[in-house]
Amino acid sequence: MTVDSDALTPDPLDRLTRWGRPAAPVTLSGPAQRFLGAQVGLATSGSVVPVTPLSVPPSRLPAAASTALAAAVGQAQVLVDPMTRLLHSRGMSYVDMMQRRAADTGCVPDAVVQPATHDEVLRVLRICVEQQIDVVPFGGGTSVVGGVTRPAGPVGIVISLERLSDFVGLDEVSGLVRVQPGMTGPVLERLLDARGFTLGHLPQSWERATIGGYAATHSAGQASSGYGRIDDMIEAVTLATPVGTWSAGRVPASAAGPSLLQLALGSEGAFGVITEVTMRVRRTPKARFYEGAMAPSFAAGVAACRELAQLNLTGAVMRLSDVDETLATLAMSGPSGVKRKIFDRYLAFRGVPAGVLLILGWEEHSTTLLDAHRDAAWTVLKKFGVVSIGKGVGASWEHGRFSGPFLRDTLLDSGYLVETFETAGAWVDLPNLHQVARGAALSSLGGNGHTPYVMTHISHVYETGASLYFTVIDRGGPESIARWTSAKKSISASLQPAGGTITHHHGIGRDHEPWLAAEIGARGIGLLTAIKAELDPTGIMNPGVFTRVAT
Repeated sequence: MTVDSDALTPDPLDRLTRWGRPAAPVTLSGPAQRFLGAQVGLATSGSVVPVTPLSVPPSRLPAAASTALAAAVGQAQVLVDPMTRLLHSRGMSYVDMMQRRAADTGCVPDAVVQPATHDEVLRVLRICVEQQIDVVPFGGGTSVVGGVTRPAGPVGIVISLERLSDFVGLDEVSGLVRVQPGMTGPVLERLLDARGFTLGHLPQSWERATIGGYAATHSAGQASSGYGRIDDMIEAVTLATPVGTWSAGRVPASAAGPSLLQLALGSEGAFGVITEVTMRVRRTPKARFYEGAMAPSFAAGVAACRELAQLNLTGAVMRLSDVDETLATLAMSGPSGVKRKIFDRYLAFRGVPAGVLLILGWEEHSTTLLDAHRDAAWTVLKKFGVVSIGKGVGASWEHGRFSGPFLRDTLLDSGYLVETFETAGAWVDLPNLHQVARGAALSSLGGNGHTPYVMTHISHVYETGASLYFTVIDRGGPESIARWTSAKKSISASLQPAGGTITHHHGIGRDHEPWLAAEIGARGIGLLTAIKAELDPTGIMNPGVFTRVAT
């Protein structure tokens, strides 16, 4: 579902507590309500505590700093009004949203500064070094791991990238686009499409997330199986750091030492502010075909996806649901009544009565290429018992691919706890990783009358492994923040011993930092510490991200 941008910017109070309000409200159907009631129980509608300007702490920005910042970017671009500061205080995790709905103002910055050029960012950072003011870069604010949640305590500002959103240029010969970091996905795709190109990067946060955020967090889009992750697309970045300009990357490939570009990607504002990104773009595909399929089991579906990845036959989109996600999808948005009976009979006839859902998206530059690619892939899929359920299912998924955050708004309104977590592992470890992570979520949230429902899908595949994306639904309540925080710790602790990563595409933020050392080792932490000391010697950049990477 592609939603008009106006739906994402309602009045400030509404924007504070919701992803947005689409033109067509996302509601829970009767079957969806019955399914949730049977699986996790009936929830009590959540309440929102209204925020008033008086409930937001006054800015503590020193007068000298305020004067200097106004001289650097203009008085109108140093914002200290309560609502602007509140809107830039958190990301969009479940905890963030519930704290916003409870009018929690503990992380409000002392000012929001809006530079419009790279040089203005450098001037702002120099002032913050002199005044010892913490800085958090803020793009679309879609982090779900505490990446933009400013720590309470020291005086700090947010650098909003809203005015750093220009389309710098397109090199059509090389297939490279240069943009500023505050541009969002929909804006970039419209500009590229008019010129016959596409980036092909479509995370679920696409409607709000910014290009700078993509680069800073190692983003992976829904079509990564065909187009690659953002790491694969970025050729160069420019950062404004507390010690000056840092540029990394320049040509398609280089043997001139270790890749400094890779040090900038995923740095989450801890080293500096990304002010320009150069990315590889591709020509807009002329032929597209999305379809649904059913595999006889999750294990069979995993084996089929692995075979396609290792034979280089993946589609642009390959999304495999486990049994629980398939059941939820069919119950909440699948066919009903007579159509459901016909559908079930068809699956039984094809030998997949208890199968799992597979979404396949094919995008090529001609129908001939698409048909050949798809035919070769289906030759493999049939070996594993996969059967087609038609293009209607694929088209339906494509139409609703960005509706998840709006559905979460509705579920939060209804009183449910809804959150996600993700990981990735090698193919050989994937079955156990799936069971361990799912089991950790169920055991840590279950009990005391709670019966959480945990769903999983694979949406990013590689020759050697794949990602696992989990969605948790449970009844909420006054203690839901504490329950989820405790559960997230248990889940996170289970991943690395089972062969998984602490994060596949959400970044480290503040939430995942305690498990970073276990993944990259003491020597890795030492290397990051040295980089931090070189670029941010006074430690003002996004404090709390890479906490152990101290100066």
